[in-house]
Amino acid sequence: MAKQSFSSGQTLTAAQMDALQKNDYNQTVSAKTAPYTLVAGDVGTHVQMTASTATTISVPAATFAEGDSLFISSLGAGACTIQAASTAITVSGSSLVLSQFGGGTLRFVSSSACTFFSGAGSVPSTVDVLVVAGGGGGGHGNQASGNNDGYGGGGGGGGFFTASFAINLSTNYAVTVGAGGAGGSGTDGSTGSNSRFDAVYTFGGGGGGSGGTAAQARVGLNGGSGGGGGGRGAKAGGTGTIGQGNNGGSSISGDAGAGSGGGGGAGAVGANGSGTTVGGAGGVGIASTITGSSVFYAGGGGGGATGTGGAGGTGGGTAGSITGNSTAAGANTGGGSGGGGVVAGPNGSGGSGVVIFRYKTSLTITIGAGLTGSTATDGSFKVTTITVGSGNVSWA
Repeated sequence: MAKQSFSSGQTLTAAQMDALQKNDYNQTVSAKTAPYTLVAGDVGTHVQMTASTATTISVPAATFAEGDSLFISSLGAGACTIQAASTAITVSGSSLVLSQFGGGTLRFVSSSACTFFSGAGSVPSTVDVLVVAGGGGGGHGNQASGNNDGYGGGGGGGGFFTASFAINLSTNYAVTVGAGGAGGSGTDGSTGSNSRFDAVYTFGGGGGGSGGTAAQARVGLNGGSGGGGGGRGAKAGGTGTIGQGNNGGSSISGDAGAGSGGGGGAGAVGANGSGTTVGGAGGVGIASTITGSSVFYAGGGGGGATGTGGAGGTGGGTAGSITGNSTAAGANTGGGSGGGGVVAGPNGSGGSGVVIFRYKTSLTITIGAGLTGSTATDGSFKVTTITVGSGNVSWA
């Protein structure tokens, strides 16, 4: 209800008595559709913003007294910011931005200072998140002996993680998109870089082991998914991270050109080399529908061999080479690149990672400095894809 004023000796009417019995849920409501500056008559009432776009409610100085209060809410889809009308008044509070269905009490401690006690509102604050790390680079044949010995193992797929998170509005969350690991050049492939959302990290895919003689060949590197073992010394694949990926495959012991192991994928282990000339296939990745379509991420790279290179795992992994260097994995797939042959390197690099958010259209994301991303709409949801960089995001 509106604030009541009485004088000494006044006799209250029945209507005034009825008004005094009204509780806070029956306050006089004044709907606003555009930026609004509060007036003295708003004391004790409910000011409700109904705008569909972002707007403001300004609080003037020298208009309200100590102890005055009013309720402010936002019914419209646009964010409503409560702000000082001038430098002569201070408006404080844990959150001065109301999303749809949010509200709170504005209470004055003096004519030049007030505090807004806000409620969270019932606007959905859950965000679906996909975090994929950079894929590992494929290993390369070691030519030190001059005998064209051995092919490199496939790079492992980047770590894969997806979940729903309850987020706080107007709060920064750290985001990093990991780069793919460099392909080897007579060496192991490099492990991909980690990706991050807030406290969740996914680990870069392990590099594929380099090939060579039985003494020179190397095991696959550990990572989100492990890299494949390099041919031709029966070398083990790298170990994947539980909950993010799988182990790489082992190479087979044999003559020059024996099959190396495929890199592990988020959805399956990398295959072992087989026969004496067949590389192991990269492990399959995992499909996500966070964008509104089913897309695979974090497949492993195939192992190199002299006869048949291992196939790349679905989800960005590329095939192992039989004649030279493997192809780089696609950007933002988290796929591992295939193992390379015995010509001059380097192999192609692993695919970079990606961080994707899916959330209700009533929320608005801010992509901070250092990050590159874009936002699309899928029905009643927005989908924001962060493709490069490191920085912060927040929602309002």
